[in-house]
Amino acid sequence: MHRHPEVDLKRWIIEHDYERKTKDYIKIKHMQQMKTSKLTIDRFDLFTIIFDILISILGSLIVNRLIPILKEKFIKAQLWGHDLNKRNSTEIKVAESQGVLAAGIFLILMFIMIAIVFSEHLHPESVFPHNKFVEYLAALLSICCMVLLGFADDVLDLRWSIKLLLPLIASLPLLLVYFANYHSTTIILPKPVRPYLGQQWNLGILYYIYMSMVAVFCTNAINILAGVNGLEVGQSIVIAISILIFNLVELQGICWEEHLFSLYFMIPFIACTLPILIKNWYPAEIFVGDTLCYFSGMTFAVVGIIGHFSKTMLLFFIPQIINFLLSIPQLFHFIPCPRHRLPRLNPELNKLNASEVEFKKSDLKTLEYLNNDGELMISTTNFTIINTVLCWCGPLHEEKLSRILILIQIVFGTLLTFFIRYYLVKFFYDS
Repeated sequence: MHRHPEVDLKRWIIEHDYERKTKDYIKIKHMQQMKTSKLTIDRFDLFTIIFDILISILGSLIVNRLIPILKEKFIKAQLWGHDLNKRNSTEIKVAESQGVLAAGIFLILMFIMIAIVFSEHLHPESVFPHNKFVEYLAALLSICCMVLLGFADDVLDLRWSIKLLLPLIASLPLLLVYFANYHSTTIILPKPVRPYLGQQWNLGILYYIYMSMVAVFCTNAINILAGVNGLEVGQSIVIAISILIFNLVELQGICWEEHLFSLYFMIPFIACTLPILIKNWYPAEIFVGDTLCYFSGMTFAVVGIIGHFSKTMLLFFIPQIINFLLSIPQLFHFIPCPRHRLPRLNPELNKLNASEVEFKKSDLKTLEYLNNDGELMISTTNFTIINTVLCWCGPLHEEKLSRILILIQIVFGTLLTFFIRYYLVKFFYDS
């Protein structure tokens, strides 16, 4: 049975008109959302931010008070160490794992914020945002797991293979919530490659692997760039302040809800870690331990993934990325890697020198075919940013070295990121 051409033509016109009207409707709705998003946050959101600031100040005071009270208890529990870069290092016991105090108070503050943030939706006529609620809980669960595992590392001194596995496990709740709420695995490609590869790619499961690797990298990158007083917590606070500024700027955009979510985490994080920085700065009264490194890294990974700015997040880690690239020969054992690669103290000058590692030529297993004299001893500086700075600048006092490293974090981790994010990005992506 054949249809009349005019019937098919009318049906085509109707379908085409419906499709056009649908596209116009979607376009109008998108423009309305763009207009309404200019309003960004309302009064209740402002109230939650102010409340977050107030309880964060309270939390900072509590952490500052707990440190002198509990550090002696940590020492009695054999959680202490010697500051190897001091002349009298063997005479003074320094409490370790003090990052757990900041992490514990931070989690308490975030539990309180649950009731405040979602109190707007508790009355019967409101539609409760279950997806946002689950995101909040999953984020806290991942951070809580990482704090627990970090403290276990401080106590049990876990191997590096285990340290790489821990963030992967702790990030699973976050990845499952992302799968349930968004399930978007499409990325927009930069302009220079679009003629060859297309405008966008759907990565599928590779996107979840990428997000899990972000969690693994963030937690371990801070831990690798360590060894002088104040460096671990100092770089964490600089990164947190950078994220805070980025969130405040992006509150004017269409993704303001995600950046508001990040603000709720960054404000108490900065407040709780600031007393730790003061006590850990030269000369250190406490050590932060791996707990703070894992706690910081997972907090950054959480807000980067849930807030949909993981690429910008990684830009804030440019110094850590450079340090990781420098460390590859030792991390992958192309060159022998000692347990500690921190600088060495020159007691006469009270300054730090770049640390070195000595090994036999036969230990270079990747170059066995060149090993004519396997007993020849080779000496090289350890492959880190810290030792690179000392090689370039010569021996430095520990406090001056810490200031230089924090300055590097500010210049290359913060200022360069904002330059890339708000200027160079227009050459690679549409506005």
